[in-house]
Amino acid sequence: MLSIIIPTINEAKKLPLLLADINLYPHQFELIISDYKSSDLTKMIASIGGAKVIHNESKGRGHQLFKGAKEASGEWLLFLHADSRLETYWGWKVAEIINKESNNVYGWFFDFKIEKKGFTWFLLELAVFIRSYFFQAPYGDQGLLISKDLYLRIGGYKQIPIMEDIDINIRLNQATNLKRIGSAITTSSRKYFKSNIIKNAIKNSNLINSWKKGEDPISLMQKYYSNK
Repeated sequence: MLSIIIPTINEAKKLPLLLADINLYPHQFELIISDYKSSDLTKMIASIGGAKVIHNESKGRGHQLFKGAKEASGEWLLFLHADSRLETYWGWKVAEIINKESNNVYGWFFDFKIEKKGFTWFLLELAVFIRSYFFQAPYGDQGLLISKDLYLRIGGYKQIPIMEDIDINIRLNQATNLKRIGSAITTSSRKYFKSNIIKNAIKNSNLINSWKKGEDPISLMQKYYSNK
């Protein structure tokens, strides 16, 4: 069985669309919403959608993903962001991967698409493709499909407030390869509205380098959310 794990904080507007996409999965699955103190209708929507809702007292996707995975009963885990949209045939691609036993030694990611169209957004998608495919560095908004055995073997998500996707990808690359699922995930452009794309990319690169050099995650989180 596939366990789908989604961290949320006030995602009532976006979550119903993703739940509709998830329900296209052709086989049995388990849905886990790992929520941090949502004050909107997120938890109600999740419950109506058949999800198991987990409550978190610690802020940060690392905490939420760790706790969600701990509660998962599936042999495969799929981690998604709540503001994502999946293609119609995504489930068949994932099922094909899961049903082949030799695939459980790899980590798998979706291709990146942005909901906006235009040359600037195309360049962003191209840059992400190059980073993900050639440098084996997809980010969390591209999802992560991984067998539970491999997830546990590499130590899973760490309970850190930021850089949880970079952290787990480094450990995945040390143990195995990351491969494309063969389907795209469309992410919301909302986080790009208040910042210049190039400046934001430079800022993220600097934060990642600081994290790799051992800077405190709390300090990095404060820098990440400053002037966004």
